[in-house]
Amino acid sequence: MKKLKSILKIGGLLFGILLLFVFLSNYLIERNSYGKLFTSVDEIPKNRVGLVLGTAKTLQNGQVNLYYKYRIEAAISLYKSGKITHVIVSGDNSTKTYDEPTDFKNDLIAGGVPESHIYLDYAGFRTLDSVVRAKEIFGQNSVIIISQEFHNERAIYLAENFGINAVGFNAKDVSGRYGLKVQLREYLARTKVFVDILFKVQPKFLGEKIEIK
Repeated sequence: MKKLKSILKIGGLLFGILLLFVFLSNYLIERNSYGKLFTSVDEIPKNRVGLVLGTAKTLQNGQVNLYYKYRIEAAISLYKSGKITHVIVSGDNSTKTYDEPTDFKNDLIAGGVPESHIYLDYAGFRTLDSVVRAKEIFGQNSVIIISQEFHNERAIYLAENFGINAVGFNAKDVSGRYGLKVQLREYLARTKVFVDILFKVQPKFLGEKIEIK
């Protein structure tokens, strides 16, 4: 009985430490983003390059992924307002049948962004990979990150850790049950940020540099 109580006590202590770590990670990332997030194209400062963070175009049930749809709309609005002149689309292309960057490119072109102003990063497997590759591969030290607010907060924290000056343009968020699931996963993703920083995690791939003309 004493052994069981001891195990439960240690388990409770470890769980409490984990909860504190999750809370602290979220607080630090959110606080760091103050003054760096924008929802209006009129207010956001100009930057040559916008970095769109990838996601799947459709959900498993075949419906359009609203996170994708709203990021497309946000990128197009920035481009048409003259706040960016070039777009890097960074996403997952880990298999022949899954190609986030090309889906984004096609819809950006359909929305009026010239193909010559769109640059594809096929190795944006994680947010960390996307922001680091924007600097190391595409030569950008300053970007506007385009995603939903919660994602932009995390991406800005990571970008600054790697010496990139970043602000975020918030695409419309997604409400309802699916949006809640994504938000809950985000809490764990934010704790992973600090683990990655602690262990100096680098992108899965780098490669040859690409000049944005």
